[in-house]
Amino acid sequence: METIDARGLACPQPVVLTKKALEKNDSVTVIVDNETAKENVSRLAEKTGCAIAVEPASDGTFRLKLSRTGAPSSPYTVTEASGKVPAVGGPNVFVIAANTMGKGDDELGEVLMKAFIHTIFDLDYTPDTLIFYNTGVRLAAKGSDVLDDLQKLEEQGVEILVCGTCANFFNIKEDISVGIISNMYDIAGTMSRAGRIVMP
Repeated sequence: METIDARGLACPQPVVLTKKALEKNDSVTVIVDNETAKENVSRLAEKTGCAIAVEPASDGTFRLKLSRTGAPSSPYTVTEASGKVPAVGGPNVFVIAANTMGKGDDELGEVLMKAFIHTIFDLDYTPDTLIFYNTGVRLAAKGSDVLDDLQKLEEQGVEILVCGTCANFFNIKEDISVGIISNMYDIAGTMSRAGRIVMP
């Protein structure tokens, strides 16, 4: 069993190192020192068909033991959250890179973004995944004007990925109230497999 010491490594290095190790080994142990890395590696285990055992230590670290048990889930699985026709060739991914829509007046941009998020419910091609990064992560935080809409979308089966590095940068990680605090490896991978990417 290969052991990876990922303590102190920035996102998404723990996930990248784990993935590379799993390409050569059926069993891998990963040591991480924060909850976000633990959750990211755990999601990778699920996606790659691995069983995972998590052992917390008294020093605040986690030892994650991954073992292959089956075939990985298909990266092209479409959730069809809305029951409507999905994007051809892969999931329908909406990428939100700011808490405003368009360039110019920020107050107007906030109004437009709120309207955009609310309009998603009525689209023929609703998203399978919503990705939030940069100032877009503020839309998923406590006090956001669109939080109710995002929570309803998540309840309907829409996957919501929130950039953990961005949430940490703006010091709002504890305020994120919807979705999964994710990493750049998952975000880039989701975008690369998309059948359609929408960026308002």
